[in-house]
Amino acid sequence: MNWLSLEHLLLDAHPGRAVSAGLDHPQLRQHALQLAAELQGRGVKRLALYLDDAGELAIALLAAWRAGIAVLLPAEAQPQTRQRMSTQCDLWLDNLDGLLNADGAALPPAPLDLDHCQLTLCTSGSSGEAKLIDKSLRQLANEVTALEQLWGAQLGNATILGSVATQHIYGLLFRVLWPLCAGRVFLRRAQPFPEDLQRESLASGSDFAWVASPALLKRMGDNLNWPALRAVRQVFSSGGALSAETAAELYELLGQWPTEIYGSSETGGIAWRQGGELWTPFAGVELGQNAEGALHLTSPYLPVGHREQTADAVELQADGRFALRGRLDRIIKLEEKRISLPMLEQVLSSHAWLSDARLGVLQEGRAYLGALVALSPAGLHALRNEGRKTVTETLRHHLAGHCEAIALPRRWRLLAQLPYNNQGKLAQATVEAMLAEPRPTQVEPLSAVEQDGEWQLELLVPLDLAHFSGHFPKTPVLPGVVQVDWAQQLARQLIKDLPPRFSGMEVLKFQQLVRPGDRLQLSLRFDAARGKLYFAFRNGEAACSSGRILLGAALA
Repeated sequence: MNWLSLEHLLLDAHPGRAVSAGLDHPQLRQHALQLAAELQGRGVKRLALYLDDAGELAIALLAAWRAGIAVLLPAEAQPQTRQRMSTQCDLWLDNLDGLLNADGAALPPAPLDLDHCQLTLCTSGSSGEAKLIDKSLRQLANEVTALEQLWGAQLGNATILGSVATQHIYGLLFRVLWPLCAGRVFLRRAQPFPEDLQRESLASGSDFAWVASPALLKRMGDNLNWPALRAVRQVFSSGGALSAETAAELYELLGQWPTEIYGSSETGGIAWRQGGELWTPFAGVELGQNAEGALHLTSPYLPVGHREQTADAVELQADGRFALRGRLDRIIKLEEKRISLPMLEQVLSSHAWLSDARLGVLQEGRAYLGALVALSPAGLHALRNEGRKTVTETLRHHLAGHCEAIALPRRWRLLAQLPYNNQGKLAQATVEAMLAEPRPTQVEPLSAVEQDGEWQLELLVPLDLAHFSGHFPKTPVLPGVVQVDWAQQLARQLIKDLPPRFSGMEVLKFQQLVRPGDRLQLSLRFDAARGKLYFAFRNGEAACSSGRILLGAALA
């Protein structure tokens, strides 16, 4: 391969060196130098780039660096993100329309300054604000050089196809910067679905490689042309751990293990593996652990002298490799998206209908988020008068402006208050256990007192009772049959030797609706001589329902 160092991409033109469809190196160079002049003429000092076209992203990056402009790469383009980033940049660029003029002025070719050219990546931090991670061009250049040394010979002239966005460090390095330096053609658009990746792979000829994510690879399925796809030179995966099952399936289908990359925006690449549990650090990466067992490292992809502390628990091996043992914080990954649970909880709790919120991860086929939320008085009013669906959809809409769709909870549990312990703690395991349980169908007494053969119970009607969903969607009402069932079930918990068989009802009355969050009083008395269980529900002074349940001996 004809390697061009990252800092020399705008120095000399290389005719015949392809970059991507409709773009060769002389065109890339000329467009970048023209755009550099345009941006410089506008006085831009800090530029935000959000470009789906990897070719345009390459042009804009090189242009900004040539013009001495610091570059910001937002992780997503939600309106709130744009607004938040407005103070961080002079210009937000999401296309190059009208900026590339064949007759426009251009800055002269020159090497890029490895230490002064800056790139800032954006992720979500636990505070709820975007976390800004600064990279120098030298750090990026060190990493692409290391990648070529490891796998350049294996890739050869392969066309680079990817399913991942180039706004993140993995996609940027593997789909744009590394191919640019190595002279490999790359596809300009991400291919997020297996069928798209197959189509473009087979159209590219016999030499192609994939820059993919675990989310895509585990969805590849059996309906692809796997004999033809075995021509793939290499399969890269990053953004999260690939399951051993998926890795083994790919090995059987493709005849090679996928190459997994472990790293982050903060650290750059840390290690790689091809099958098995253990990770091999990249050359020059020095590893250690803190007192809690979390990995820390120094690296050529970090500032000189800086040691980065991660929240990943690791088990270091004598040969320098290591095993990952999970995260030690509440920053999780879903479909390779880094998600801060505290940030989402903060956003949810800011809604007028909520007083508190906790999120957890559920594993049911695919991982997704669930939310335990405590309704405020306004939220309870909305639930009672507009229904559960309105409440949850309103909360989802509120959250949607602050996160990507993958982070929106798919399961909701509505509570009067969250179950903190005496120390004011709520374990994450408790949250996730509650989310995994079905919505309640029964009620637990707040108190139960017996006097002269009659029981007096205090009940709080659960806000999220399953029976409310169909009775009625916008005005939840406790069904009468459920009240009868509750009376019988609670009586069987409290009164000894009740006959086992339900025989019928007498004098059944329903006088007032029972709603979510109602505080009820239930009286129970059993007449053994007549085999009748007397019950009466009240809401304060108002009678709700009453009747007699006939009980009999078991049938022979």
